[in-house]
Amino acid sequence: MTERSLNRIYSSRSMRWRYEVWFLRFQLADGRGAWWFRYLLMNLGRPGGGGCPGHRQGLPVQVWATWFPRQGRPQSFIQGFRQEELSMSDRGTSPFYLKVGENRIDEESCRGRLSVDGHRLTWELHYRSTVHTTMTEVGWIGFSRTPHTDATFSGTVTLDGHTFTGDPLGFGLQGHNCGFRHRHLWNWTHCLFADEPGGPMSTFEALEYEMPLGLRFRKALLWHRGTLYTFRRLRMIVRDRHHLQWAFTGVHKDGSVLTAVIDGSGPSIHRLPYLKTDCSATFEVANNSLARATLYFRRPGQPVEQLTTDGGAVLEMAGD
Repeated sequence: MTERSLNRIYSSRSMRWRYEVWFLRFQLADGRGAWWFRYLLMNLGRPGGGGCPGHRQGLPVQVWATWFPRQGRPQSFIQGFRQEELSMSDRGTSPFYLKVGENRIDEESCRGRLSVDGHRLTWELHYRSTVHTTMTEVGWIGFSRTPHTDATFSGTVTLDGHTFTGDPLGFGLQGHNCGFRHRHLWNWTHCLFADEPGGPMSTFEALEYEMPLGLRFRKALLWHRGTLYTFRRLRMIVRDRHHLQWAFTGVHKDGSVLTAVIDGSGPSIHRLPYLKTDCSATFEVANNSLARATLYFRRPGQPVEQLTTDGGAVLEMAGD
């Protein structure tokens, strides 16, 4: 798929049981923290206006924003909207856009304006990248795509009168996920590594989730020095959802071996309730968008390369 097609809308207004989300995560270029934004559609065709009628978190269109300061605890702001305020591009078409209230996201930009519990938050962002990837594509069951995996962000974010602005403002990704339900268990990470300021970036993304009959989907993608390496044979070393730590090894078809150590422990761990698409209950998702990561990459006949970032990674876990 092309970069543009990776963002196109899958949901229709008649679908009763489906979530779809476009999200952005980037670490500020000055190192002060990281931002996470989500634009969410849920159960648009469910009777009663979509979403989960009667549930406090159940509006069918939602915009989320989370600030991960380098010093201090993360803050989340979530605002829901009714479908009457939603406009979007036609299902399966490009270019893509989604707009609700004063919030909008499209192929290469987004903006937002939230007022939550006395806090005021606005953003106007543009992003560009050189690489796009697809982690998994399973038709109506769901998919995980990354239209911008080595994204450079520019623009402005303002929280309660405090402004973050720059060109570049930060570095990260823009992703797009969809499914008829959330997985009961998943681990996901995305990491950015820069050899030097302003130089080319390497990116790493890995995903694991539960499947029927006790099986697991496992896949990792490394974009490094102009080559995309896919690792499917992953062996788990550590998975600790409480302390948010994940480590594993993988083997590429050319014999290259990768060991990834992702550490999301510390005060930047943020735990939020997600609502199931069947509206039956919520479940906890842990996220640290200021995680640390180290990769050990050994190609046949070459010495081990070590890639390290302190804060340039995101690690997310759900389920036990």
